[in-house]
Amino acid sequence: MSATTEFAALGVPPHVDAGLAAAGFTTPFAIQTEAIPVALTGADLCGRARTGSGKTLAFGVPMLSRIDAAGRPRAPRGLVLVPTRELALQVAEVLEPIGRPCARRVLAVYGGASRDDQIDSLAGGIEVVVATPLRLIDLMKAEELTLSDIQVVVIDEADRMADEGFMPQVEWVLRHVTGAHQTMLFSATLDGQVGNLVRRYMNDPREVSIDTPTATVGTMSHLFLAVHRMDKDRVITALAAGAGKTVVFCDTKRLCDKVADSLQDLHVKASALHGDMSQAARERSLAKFAEGSLNVLVATDVAARGIDIDDVAAVVHYEPPMDVKTYLHRSGRTARAGRDGWAVTLAEYNQHTTCRIIQRGLRLEPQPPIEVFSNDKRLANLASFVTPTIA
Repeated sequence: MSATTEFAALGVPPHVDAGLAAAGFTTPFAIQTEAIPVALTGADLCGRARTGSGKTLAFGVPMLSRIDAAGRPRAPRGLVLVPTRELALQVAEVLEPIGRPCARRVLAVYGGASRDDQIDSLAGGIEVVVATPLRLIDLMKAEELTLSDIQVVVIDEADRMADEGFMPQVEWVLRHVTGAHQTMLFSATLDGQVGNLVRRYMNDPREVSIDTPTATVGTMSHLFLAVHRMDKDRVITALAAGAGKTVVFCDTKRLCDKVADSLQDLHVKASALHGDMSQAARERSLAKFAEGSLNVLVATDVAARGIDIDDVAAVVHYEPPMDVKTYLHRSGRTARAGRDGWAVTLAEYNQHTTCRIIQRGLRLEPQPPIEVFSNDKRLANLASFVTPTIA
């Protein structure tokens, strides 16, 4: 079988290369170019890369290349651990068409979906399971799934796994992978609890690093606006009308609903996205946002892990985040895949100091928030604002 994509030059075997071509993947991103040849050797690997960098293929292609066909029901050969059900679905959606031509079946396992359907699929034989920790443990304790045949383990977005309190469950799972296996871990950072995980459960891992916080800051334009509480939703309406697809971050589920309802009253095609919504409702909102029939998503941090869409024009922080790490995680939804993007922070009169703290943490030249009202013509073209630059 002849090579059909540039992935073949990285050592990807023909049967997986054919799956990549069929799925429309022909040219690897930087993280894939760095990680795939290393992972194909079977070495443990730590990848430092932000969301949107292409890391799913960076671990998925080596996994699909190295695992065997499932030898028995309920005994997958590959395992990907992820922090949210949205991410489980997204990873499975990327890997499934690549694995299909080489008979490597992929199943997303997560809470909020039919447990019986997942058990039936496992009984039929599945090569790769993409799972959230709690549902995975539930199935293992019920003896509906065993990790005894696992050959490759991936921990994806390990930093978010730590932030959301899943590290005890992740370690429980890793202790139950008893056979010889390769471990890959991908994270925006490799310190703290993530560093402890690397030391305990990885064997002399190789490290590849593509994105740093400074590079992330430099790929987008940052704008800090001083707004008045009663005018804030109208400012977002004007901004989104000019920018295009916009994600608004709120700290609570209740505030998400309130802001989404307000924007709808202002004739904006908007929807909330948070954990109290049903899985089906969240999937519908994400699908509509991806296709463009929704212009604005109003999301919490956790729910937004499912937003893996390249053409998000702007991220709006409804209030200034309390720390730079949160700012970067949120803002990383824009300026992806080589596109421009805007990170806009809305600050009321008593929140200007927080903006200065964020600017210092981002190494931006200090600039007070620019006062705007919703009738400000600059909101239709964010490039007309004077934005802080990297110091």
